[in-house]
Amino acid sequence: MSRQRLMAAVAAAAAVGTLAVVLPLASASAATCATAWSSATAYTGDTTVSHGGHNWRAKWWTQDEAPSTGGTGVWEDKGTCGGGTTTPTAACDHPAWVAGQFYAVGSIVKYTDGKYYVAEHENPGYDPVISTWFWEPHTCTGGGTTPPTNPPGNSGFVVSEAQFNQMFPSRNSFYTYNGLTAALSAYPGFAGTGSDTVKKQEAAAFLANVNHETGGLVHIVEQNTANYPHYCDTGQPYGCPAGQAAYYGRGPVQLSWNFNYKAAGDALGIDLLRNPHLVQQDASVAWKTGLWYWNTQSGPGTMTPHNAMVNGAGFGETIRSINGSLECGGRNPAQVQSRIASYQRFASILGVTPGNNLSC
Repeated sequence: MSRQRLMAAVAAAAAVGTLAVVLPLASASAATCATAWSSATAYTGDTTVSHGGHNWRAKWWTQDEAPSTGGTGVWEDKGTCGGGTTTPTAACDHPAWVAGQFYAVGSIVKYTDGKYYVAEHENPGYDPVISTWFWEPHTCTGGGTTPPTNPPGNSGFVVSEAQFNQMFPSRNSFYTYNGLTAALSAYPGFAGTGSDTVKKQEAAAFLANVNHETGGLVHIVEQNTANYPHYCDTGQPYGCPAGQAAYYGRGPVQLSWNFNYKAAGDALGIDLLRNPHLVQQDASVAWKTGLWYWNTQSGPGTMTPHNAMVNGAGFGETIRSINGSLECGGRNPAQVQSRIASYQRFASILGVTPGNNLSC
């Protein structure tokens, strides 16, 4: 097993437990129902919606995941509701932003320019107008606040949502299409370089490797919990601040080891060294770590998977860069063929030829 990458099959993250909370009653029978949940709306942490006769609170960013006590555990059941369809409003009295103060997801602050910002991701008091990944502008007028939404997905992505669903018919609801398209801004060269054929071939190649790594986008974290304590390299000067067993494989490329969390987090502007769990809690973060590896890491190969596809080296070189030390050169031909078959199928869905040099 490569020290740099975790290749084991993994199981879906255990659903997070929910805590039922009794809300103040809007009437003698039930609390007022918040605005109805919509599959087309992106919700940030601490946003409340109504669904199925209950109010629900989002614990972190989510879209197209119906409120329930299952799934990824993003929704917290706030109890039954009735007697209205609007959320009670509140005045714009959010506190002033303080540098160096910890802010949880959903925290709303008033910046020095008089504008309001909401924390999209927890952070230790980063500046809202500089650290824009952690903060989003928030509309706030005297009558109340309007929950913000994440920017819409990249409509120029060469893979449509219908094609994505066709590729991954049994995917875990955590791996959303919107999470993927929201992550594309981190690496605009991905599936955006070269001819339309090359762009589609690169998208198919990335998703084919991801398909192999996650069992069809089913698995989020490593199943073998006995491995968890092994991925803390205590020789690194920054150590393992989230705990020795906190750096197990997560996400579409199964990011593992404290030094990889640090490197990916530094590149993306996210403190993954101290908050590795974001990779299994936020779909956009998970996809960004996959794109980070694809666009910047050569692994046991001689080039990044991105360069392999845009420079004509072929799909086989992407396999070498991801897991060549265990699969290429005849070490595990069945695994190589599994990746190739997925790539050929995805290329067909996108209407392009797979090109040459498919194996390593």
